[in-house]
Amino acid sequence: MLQISNTVTIPESELEFNFIRAQGAGGQNVNKVASAVHLRFDIRASSLPDFYKQRLLDFNDQRISTDGVVVIKAQQHRTQERNREDAVQRLHDLIKAATAVRKKRRPTKPSRSANRKRLDSKTHKGKIKSLRGKVDV
Repeated sequence: MLQISNTVTIPESELEFNFIRAQGAGGQNVNKVASAVHLRFDIRASSLPDFYKQRLLDFNDQRISTDGVVVIKAQQHRTQERNREDAVQRLHDLIKAATAVRKKRRPTKPSRSANRKRLDSKTHKGKIKSLRGKVDV
């Protein structure tokens, strides 16, 4: 069971694991052992609340297909079990990121005195630079 929050959990039966051979270097072992994991999670068919489903489907992430299926490939570790745990943790992080409510940005404006100071410093720098020319004797 994957615990998302205090009230939201995902049962193991909704997570589909396929074990495949990992890519890359690894010697003789990589050709014999299927240690990499493909985790598939169908958002629409899951038992998640509607708020979570909608936020996940609207979330802009390449791991979420147009059909609403999350596909995560984990192949970093040498064992199936560690890769499986890594895939589940990445799914948990994805769901948390999708459902995080962002703080609304308030547009701000610099104060009058800050604006005046900025313009005064610009004119001061311009005067200093204008005095750098050749000196007539």
